Amino acid sequence: MPPVEANKTFVEHCCQLNRRHFLSKLSLGLGSMALGSLLGCGSKAQTPGLTMGKGLLDSPHFAPKAKRIIYLFQSGGPSQLDLFDYKPTLAKMHGEELPASVRMGQRLTGMTSGQSSLPLASSFFNFSQHGQSGAWVSELMPKTAEIVDDLCFIKSMHTEAINHDPAITFFQTGSQQAGRPSIGSWLSYGLGSSNENLPNFVVLLSRGAQRPQPIYSRLWGNGFLASLHQGVQFRSGKDPVLYLQNPEGLDRQGRRKMLDHLETLNREYQHEFGDPEISSRIAQYEMAYRMQASVPDAMDLHDEPDEVFEMYGEDARRPGSYAANCLLARRLAERDVKFIQLYHLGWDQHTDLPRELSSQCRDTDQASAALITDLKRRGMLEDTLVIWGGEFGRTNYSQGKLTADNYGRDHHPRCFTIWMAGAGVKPGTSFGTTDEFGYNIVENPVHVHDFQATLLHLAGIDHEKLTFKHQGRRYRLTDVHGHVVNDILT
Repeated sequence: MPPVEANKTFVEHCCQLNRRHFLSKLSLGLGSMALGSLLGCGSKAQTPGLTMGKGLLDSPHFAPKAKRIIYLFQSGGPSQLDLFDYKPTLAKMHGEELPASVRMGQRLTGMTSGQSSLPLASSFFNFSQHGQSGAWVSELMPKTAEIVDDLCFIKSMHTEAINHDPAITFFQTGSQQAGRPSIGSWLSYGLGSSNENLPNFVVLLSRGAQRPQPIYSRLWGNGFLASLHQGVQFRSGKDPVLYLQNPEGLDRQGRRKMLDHLETLNREYQHEFGDPEISSRIAQYEMAYRMQASVPDAMDLHDEPDEVFEMYGEDARRPGSYAANCLLARRLAERDVKFIQLYHLGWDQHTDLPRELSSQCRDTDQASAALITDLKRRGMLEDTLVIWGGEFGRTNYSQGKLTADNYGRDHHPRCFTIWMAGAGVKPGTSFGTTDEFGYNIVENPVHVHDFQATLLHLAGIDHEKLTFKHQGRRYRLTDVHGHVVNDILT
């Protein structure tokens, strides 16, 4: 190519690049302006929810009853028929076929759909009434029985999901499909944080001895919200939060200088590209720096007196146990962490239920009750909401062979029991009724979306008004469903 033509081509190419650069910058600028408009912020303001202390809402929709929430999620599906929903009819009809008029052709899982019969299985365990409320509780939960007058049992929970993964995902995100923000992320997005030195949303995991179903980190993910709002898993052991410590050879002063320079670069990058996720990244780096001092203090149980360990159980001295995590939940609540999610795995008793369920209850009963008692005596239960429950219940018929002292139970989404306590919830009550077989709901059904709407209501949020626009539509935790269960509220 002649030199003149080559030069002309080069100039045209540069012009084309400049034009592309201009259009790219223009589109990014307009996109940032549109995002700011959608989120209700001006050009000089930071995107709401992208600073650790501030959420989308300038203030809650109404005065919150719950300043913080502790969700004790019992993963696997605890058997309501062996714990809280006493059904004498099952004892009378033990071994008889589940009547077709009760089942009404309802869906079975693949684990029992091939059984030639569905024999009714009464509980192996004794039930008795407790407290002034007269709540029925199994002998497996003696410590919970002592605090029933502080609890509100919801015996009419129901869900459409019949398998573990979609059922747990439904409870945590409002959808059976993965990819939506979790409850804690919605709360972080809406309300922000009350403690700039700890995350808004903390996750603690423990497991029982029995074949636990897996738990995935997406259950505490931020979905389409900024990554700032995802849950932070605290682990037992040397490093409670992964990658929090300084690299070898870098002290705290050096890390501070590094973060300052990194923020300068990220601000330039943000100005260049207008990506709100960059603000989230800056805030997360800052939080990690502050957590270097705050997390070890929160996780160190050595300053707890012996009588506290006696109350929660000696297992509370073992890091990573359910009891230790319940005690940590109280410490995090004291430090105003807004949403504390405990997952305890191992409630999936398809076979050998009497032995395996007994083991699960030994791991959890005392610590769950101690958490309520501990919060109450510290004056914190009045503004802390505590929730106990799993993703579905268990069937009234036996999966596999039924004997006088052994049986298993399959998944049952039609009705199951959870309990709530604390901020704004009526204590010493039982809501909802199941039929005499414990198979169907006959009074006051509570759907997963109703539960979520009620939880947000107690935190001061109208579930219909906390939304996020994503891919052309507005999403919320309760999707397009859900009603606040006012009858359980004070």
